[in-house]
Amino acid sequence: MTDSAPAATPEAGKPGGRYLVLILGVLTALGPLSIDMYLPSFPSVAADLRVAVADVQLTLAAYLAGLAVGQLLYGVLSDRLGRRRPLLTGLALYVFGSLVCALAPTLPLLVAARFLQALGGCAGLVVSRAVVRDHFDVEDSARLYSTLMLIMGVAPILAPLLGGQLVLLGWRAIFWALLVASLALVAVVGLWLAESLPRERRDPRPVRTQLRAMLTLFGHLRFVRLSVASGAMLGAMFAYISGAPAVFMEIHGLSPTGFAAVFGCTAASLIAASQVNRWLAPRFGVERVLRAAIRVAVVALGAFAAGAWAGAGLALIIPCLVVTAACFGLVMPNATAAAMAPYGREAGRASAVMGTLQSLLGAVTATAVSALADATARPMASVMCACALLALAALPPATAPSRGASGSVAPSAS
Repeated sequence: MTDSAPAATPEAGKPGGRYLVLILGVLTALGPLSIDMYLPSFPSVAADLRVAVADVQLTLAAYLAGLAVGQLLYGVLSDRLGRRRPLLTGLALYVFGSLVCALAPTLPLLVAARFLQALGGCAGLVVSRAVVRDHFDVEDSARLYSTLMLIMGVAPILAPLLGGQLVLLGWRAIFWALLVASLALVAVVGLWLAESLPRERRDPRPVRTQLRAMLTLFGHLRFVRLSVASGAMLGAMFAYISGAPAVFMEIHGLSPTGFAAVFGCTAASLIAASQVNRWLAPRFGVERVLRAAIRVAVVALGAFAAGAWAGAGLALIIPCLVVTAACFGLVMPNATAAAMAPYGREAGRASAVMGTLQSLLGAVTATAVSALADATARPMASVMCACALLALAALPPATAPSRGASGSVAPSAS
């Protein structure tokens, strides 16, 4: 069943409304922060646990797997029990996973703990998208998702810098910091995030029945294609995150400070574009902006791939990546708003399926860049270009949005 009517917008004067964007932004940023903050610690983890750095990459794969699996479960639970209870449960699991990570004496235990950490942290990803859908229609959702991208976009800038400082105290300090931050987030959510799904709009069916019903979403081709398009662009960014340290520091000889500056430029580009989208989406339409952004990304990453195979330097690579990051800042809020628009009571499940598809594509691309590594920029460039082409191919046929007072797009299963 679909229901396109959003709940009432939270009143700005109430705590739940006043802090809604900030709380949802931090919840959305928790996943990227847990990945990017940890990257500088790989050599230290390998040395302390007496394993190869390549083996430590299993902890990243485990985290991505936990994101993919957990989102399906939280999608069902948040539609059945409301948004707050599954979110608080997930955050509690994240706290426990962070504690085990900080104390893990062996790599296998660290891998398992990272899986648990992701299994809890992904509740924030699912619930934040569902809460937005509970309150807002498609174009208002696009504007709010753009604001969330602003908050989430700060994470790639700050996380490697913060992780690089914390690792000086030992790699375990990173997980102690994440533990403290997640405990604070539990308190904030408990005090200020109001329930956005009233009891009368919840799905009373058993969890097993809802999981089977979730599979029907894969038959909604328009939803799946928008999810794959956004997931492919997310995969391009995961390929960038995975391959950038080697490309910039090992191949092109940038210092850690120079690498942080390049990473910061791409993140700043993403943030700026996501804020421009607050103006673009209502004026040109969510889908027109989405399609234009993906086409520009194909051109930018095509140039990057051609340059990488020709041995081009940073003068070409950096501008291509900055443009790509800007396109990503436009794609994600618009694709999410368009995909989630037809789903009211099923917002949690729709958010879960979308997030799972995105996480799986991200895991595949990050693994592909690592597996194809050849001491050049070609693997990263080729994988990113392939992702952009997939995003373009996945876009559903253009539709004429039905613009009314809400600016919503009419639901469509195909």
